[in-house]
Amino acid sequence: MKDLDAEALCRQLAEQIRPHVCPATALVGIYTGGLWLAERLHAELGIAQPLGAIDVSFYRDDYASKGLHASPKKTEIPFDVDGAHVILVDDVLYTGRTTRAALNELFDFGRPARVELAVLVDRGGRELPVAARYCAHTLAAPLAREQNLELQRDEAGQFGLKLTQRA
Repeated sequence: MKDLDAEALCRQLAEQIRPHVCPATALVGIYTGGLWLAERLHAELGIAQPLGAIDVSFYRDDYASKGLHASPKKTEIPFDVDGAHVILVDDVLYTGRTTRAALNELFDFGRPARVELAVLVDRGGRELPVAARYCAHTLAAPLAREQNLELQRDEAGQFGLKLTQRA
């Protein structure tokens, strides 16, 4: 989406989160775009806890119908989840199913004191009662099901948003 500046949105998201960061705060990025975003936020916010990464492939409720993602990644949660303030980070919030899967997987690692969701863009179209605590931009109208909004990162590490059509 040409009118959305992903770099500016990332800075805006960091400023929303900053007042709520404490020593127990940990970021967990959801592969792939959410992890890129979490890496940037982790550095910009000076989070002390190590960065976590989560791949929800095996936790999705559509796993049986869609099968395994072509290249599943390794989930790494390098901090004690019990009692932590965890912020799950994703690039685009859509149906809420990825967030639900990430929560299920996160709780396999322990019981956090609090879990919040941070997203760059809320594209609308929720199917589950999921809302982001931190959101840089909410689209005025939901995108059509056949449209996909993707965070992209170039060789220099700069973010961009691209609207594509699903096959």
